Amino acid sequence: MVELHVRLPAIDRGTEPVGQDVAALAWERVRAEFDEVDRALSRFRDDSELTAMNRLAGTGRVVAVSWRLRTMLAAVHRAGRLTGGRFDASVLADLERLGEHGAGLALPDTGALAADDGEVIRLVPAGTPRASLVRAPAAPVDSGGIGKGLALRWAASAALACLPAGAGLLLEAGGDISIAGAPPPGGWPIGIEDPVAPGPDAEPLAVLAVERGSVATSSVRVRNWVAPDGRRVHHLLDPRTGEPARTGLIAVTVAGVDPAWSEVWSKSLFLAGRTAIGHEARARGLAAWWVDDAGRLGMTPEARLCSAWVAETRVG
Repeated sequence: MVELHVRLPAIDRGTEPVGQDVAALAWERVRAEFDEVDRALSRFRDDSELTAMNRLAGTGRVVAVSWRLRTMLAAVHRAGRLTGGRFDASVLADLERLGEHGAGLALPDTGALAADDGEVIRLVPAGTPRASLVRAPAAPVDSGGIGKGLALRWAASAALACLPAGAGLLLEAGGDISIAGAPPPGGWPIGIEDPVAPGPDAEPLAVLAVERGSVATSSVRVRNWVAPDGRRVHHLLDPRTGEPARTGLIAVTVAGVDPAWSEVWSKSLFLAGRTAIGHEARARGLAAWWVDDAGRLGMTPEARLCSAWVAETRVG
């Protein structure tokens, strides 16, 4: 689910419904950008650009890709390097093994390996603006949370561009948030859900006052399922083992400048585990909140500073 909240400045244009019109246009821009990202980066679509590239994984072929896919691949590579390998997009085969199935990755026929432009296999039409050449990865890639973060980044930028000066917006997708433009007085109030006792009537663990940037959460509460072998598993895999990470944590939230990078750090800190997360998050200067498997809430000094309210009885 994607939601857009727009804050407009006072505009005197007589009886013309300026607010409704510009908000509708901003929503159209958001929907259009998410549709484009889905066509480029979804691993669940048989016809996506990412699926076409993943079918060529391990072949070493050079492919022509869109700027969206190129940006995602560059972000994935950098995230892996900066997190010491904790953020690893090559876990797609393990997700499939554990039962979270996407589009089929078998080549439809041997003709798919035929280059249609010299040595280049085109995944986007010839003449596509800002297309780039990349080499097919050694293993299939999962766009995952970083793809959602990029979608939020691009959609928020597209929506803000059509709003008047002094406007602001909050864009939410799957629990992650991007904020741009002028915030309301005191910032946008954002609650951190209690993963121990979730629900529409449950009290949040903290309420943030965010003026700009992003908030992302990595949690085992929602995206979990029963694997083929009968185990209960979740999507936050440890790249070293290919198995769901058991780190003593059940949720990590990070507030940062960019939604894609807030996603990266929330997952990396989740994999750091209960005993190391505090030290690492403080060392990196991150605003981070986490909940361990005993239901205790932890946070960094930076997180405390941007918290308007905290459930102090849960702080451990």
